Order: sequence, then structure tokens, then C-alpha cells
Amino acid sequence: MVKSLNQVGLRVVLDVVYNHLHGSGPHDVNSVLDKIVPGYYLRRNKDGCIEHSTCVNNTASEHFMVERLIIDDLLHWMIDYKVDGFRFDLMGHIMKHTMMKAKAALQCLSKERDGIDGSNIYIYGEGWDFGEVAKNARGINASQFNLLGTGIGSFNDRFRDAVLGGSPFGHPLQQGFVTGLLLQPNGHDHGTEANMKLMLASSKDHIQIGMAGNLKDFVFTDSDGKEVKGSEVLTYGGTPVAYTLCPMETVNYVSAHDNETLFDIISMKTHMEISVSERCRINHLATSIVALSQGIPFFHCGDEMLRSKSLDRDSYNSGDWFNRLDFTYNSNNWGVGLPPKDKNERSWPLIKPRLANPSFKPGKSHILAAINNFLDVLRIRYSSPLFRLKTAAAVQERVRFLNTGPSSIPGVIVMSIEDGYEGIPGLTKLDPIFSYIVMIFNASPDEISFSSPVMRARTLQLHPVQIMSLDEVVKKSVYNASSGSFTVPARTTSVFVEPRKS
Repeated sequence: MVKSLNQVGLRVVLDVVYNHLHGSGPHDVNSVLDKIVPGYYLRRNKDGCIEHSTCVNNTASEHFMVERLIIDDLLHWMIDYKVDGFRFDLMGHIMKHTMMKAKAALQCLSKERDGIDGSNIYIYGEGWDFGEVAKNARGINASQFNLLGTGIGSFNDRFRDAVLGGSPFGHPLQQGFVTGLLLQPNGHDHGTEANMKLMLASSKDHIQIGMAGNLKDFVFTDSDGKEVKGSEVLTYGGTPVAYTLCPMETVNYVSAHDNETLFDIISMKTHMEISVSERCRINHLATSIVALSQGIPFFHCGDEMLRSKSLDRDSYNSGDWFNRLDFTYNSNNWGVGLPPKDKNERSWPLIKPRLANPSFKPGKSHILAAINNFLDVLRIRYSSPLFRLKTAAAVQERVRFLNTGPSSIPGVIVMSIEDGYEGIPGLTKLDPIFSYIVMIFNASPDEISFSSPVMRARTLQLHPVQIMSLDEVVKKSVYNASSGSFTVPARTTSVFVEPRKS
């Protein structure tokens, strides 16, 4: 299977779950390791009971043979099955030294000896810091703040929460950057208008840091007009937003297999009266922010086709009825039933009226449009190496945010990436086609105009992919060279490029 997928141009990342075991003890039919050396492989509390913070039966990678088992297993999958990378479930429950030894062992693999080029292997995971390992209580763990400089990626939850609003553990109606905070309130109590303005401005700062690779030392102008580093901007919990030393250490995302799908979250958080077409544009806006950011973009399977699980927030045991993917594109699986009681009952009063409302369900035309827009933004990402800068220095030198400070337009991010010219001192030349790129992300329900003196007299034009797009809305995006101004339609991501002079 892996070979066949590789032959059609796809690489395979294996999801590895080393943080817990299904069974424990001498008698459980599913117990294996605990029968080999009772009590050794599992992490225990002060009372001698097994820790269960990961789910059940937490493993103890701080023990030598647990670490050895993890590394041997990774090498087995890589050498014998030739997978291309690994995604670590609850990586924060594994010790940092285990992850570093694992990375070193994988990178030592060679094409000549093992049939694998170890330098191409990427590993990443969930760097959450909780349970008995929190704050390095069992040794330095592989959580977000401990991984800087390692080249190991971790999921960027700050980015996700700022784009969508709230968190998976907060109120489901909490709005964010793309879901209408301040600009199209949904009726949830977000506080005063001044508070919503502050929240939206803060969300934009968090997103911009993520778009710059979530680099702790990236310097930009924040919503107060101050020059700050990414690590100086704090989350609502008081921890730094940025925590990486290179772009590959952040995995930017807005949805994953845990919690609701992107389309479902948008359907929950946006105003009840907006059209399904507008929700589809918001879905694309969110994925485009991920796709055009520096760092590693991550998309949940089905984001591109408006996938729904009918608002099920934990579908691991919900069967095909809620997890179905329809590749005929006739349906996105919205409204197939009330999601199971176990993890959803508390939200049923919010879920029922939405699932029962036929105006929430997208048609085939909406799904096909979403797929085409998603393909467009992937083509744009791969049209220039400027979207995939490899070092912190390259990001700091080339990436700028223009719509910043207290007088900036709410709900709008303007990001530029500059390239150099061969033979001219300064920036090196990375892109043979484009010398300058401007991206405008308009989350507002209205068309916006933005102008800047630094944008005057440039030879910018809408990206060729968007000129040829099937989306007629994005084609209405305009750049005026004499005034250095842009006009961008509502809920649209527009990319402008400056072609090199021949």
C-alpha cells in the first residue's frame, strides 16, 4: 500500500500512539506489556495506581525499555514498510530525550544501506502539556515549549483558536477572526463592543504570529502599534503565543480528527441567518489562511469538500453514519441525525435548530466550488518558494504585515513577502518568477479597501491562478498602482504578485 501510494506521488505519515496501552495487569485479555514485566511499562501515581490522563494506561517513556521499544518500532515501520513520517499522538506525554533519540535514529538511515533517506523524514505531534507530566513533573517532556530548536513540529492551537474563536473546551458559540467576532455577532455574550474589538485585534495578532512560522523572535507591529516579538504576545491564559525557532516547528491548522469538522464549527459559530454560500466562503477563507502561512500546513480530511459530521465533536466511535466521506460530492454529510449523547448532549439545544434548518445544508455546487477554491490555494502555495521559507532569518527578512496598529481595518490581514534580485546586495533571489507577493485576507462580511504608501507604483497583479479561478468573486479583487490601494470582496483571500521583469 505504501509503495503504491508513493508511486502516485503521495507520501505516507503514520499516526503512532505510544502514550497509552489498551490493557493492563496480569489478567486483562488485551494486556501484553504489563504481563511481560508487571508494573514496568506503565506510569503510576504516588499511590501506585496507573495514570490515565491520556485515556487509559499511560506508558512511561522515561523508563529505558519503553523508550527502546518506541525507537525500535519507529525503525521497523520506516525500514520494513518505508513510511515517510510520523505523527505522534499526545507527544507531550513522551519525554523529550525519547523524541530526540528517535529523530537521530531515523535521520541516520541512508538510501544505500536502508533504502531510506533519513534527512527527508518529518516528525510532529500533539505537544500538549497536561496530566502527570505537566510542567516537566516526570522529566523534560516533548511539549510545545520544550521542542524549540529540535526541528520537531507541534500543532499550533493558538492559531486554530484565533482563527475560529474560543477553544474546543470553551463555549461553542465563541466567535473568532473568520466566524464573525465583532463584525457579525451571533448573539452570544462576548462582552461590550470595546471588548469584542480588543478580542478581534488580539486574534489577529495571534494569527499573524502563526503565519510568520510562530517564531518566538519574529518582530512585528502589534494591534497597539508596538514593535514586539512573537514570544512577548501572550495568550488569554498568559503563556507566550510563539514558541518556535524555525518555521518547520509549527503545524498550523484549524481542524483535525478531534472535535467538530471545520464546516461544522463554522456552522455553529456564525450568525444563524447568514447563507450557506457565505459559510462556504468562510470555510475557504480559513483553509487559505492555513495554506498561505509560513510553516507546515495541516488539513483535516474533508476540509476541502465541506465535510460534516453533523456537529459530532468526538466521532471516533460513531461509525460511518457520522464519519462518511462522499466522493461523489452529492452530500457533505450534514444533517444525518442528532450526534451521539455521550459527548454532545450539552450542546443539543444549539445543535438541533441548526441541523433541522434546511438552509444550512450545502448542495453539490457548493461542494465543488469549495474543492476548486482549495485546489487554487494549493497551486498558489506551490507557485513560489516564498510561501515555504525554511529559516527564521528568511521569515524575518522577507515577511511583513501591513494592516497593523490601533487604526487598522478590523478583520483584515495584509501580509507581504519580498524577494531579492540576483547580483544586487540585500535579499537573495529565491523565486525566478515573482519578486513580491501580497496576500489580503478579508474576513469582513463587506468589501474592503486598503492602501499603503509602500504599495504605490508597484507592478502587482492578481495571481494567475486566481485570474483563471472558477470563483467569480475573487476576480473582482483590484490593485491600483497610483494610490497603492487594494479592493477585496467580502470573505475573500486575494493574492497579488509582482512578476519579474524579463
